[in-house]
Amino acid sequence: MKDYNTLVEALQDLNARGYSDDFELQTSCIHCKTKKLSLKPDEFEIVEVYRFEGMSDPDDNAVVYALEAADGTKGVIVDAYGTYAQNLDFELAEKLRRAKG
Repeated sequence: MKDYNTLVEALQDLNARGYSDDFELQTSCIHCKTKKLSLKPDEFEIVEVYRFEGMSDPDDNAVVYALEAADGTKGVIVDAYGTYAQNLDFELAEKLRRAKG
């Protein structure tokens, strides 16, 4: 895995490496609006994970997940954690937790 200084740097490099679809977390799946594609936890693998912590604000934290679906779709999820973390069902939350290590 690479070492990025900023969230923007990570997203730009991942995009250049083919992780070009943006996914958002939903309660029991991840969803790509542009492709109208929803994936359950068993339909994608998390390939890389990067954490970013704000220097002055502990609420300014994020995790970037680079993922690949069985059909070859590659994309990213950017997830705030801490105060802004979302409520997810157990299976999806566990997959993300294991990926963060």
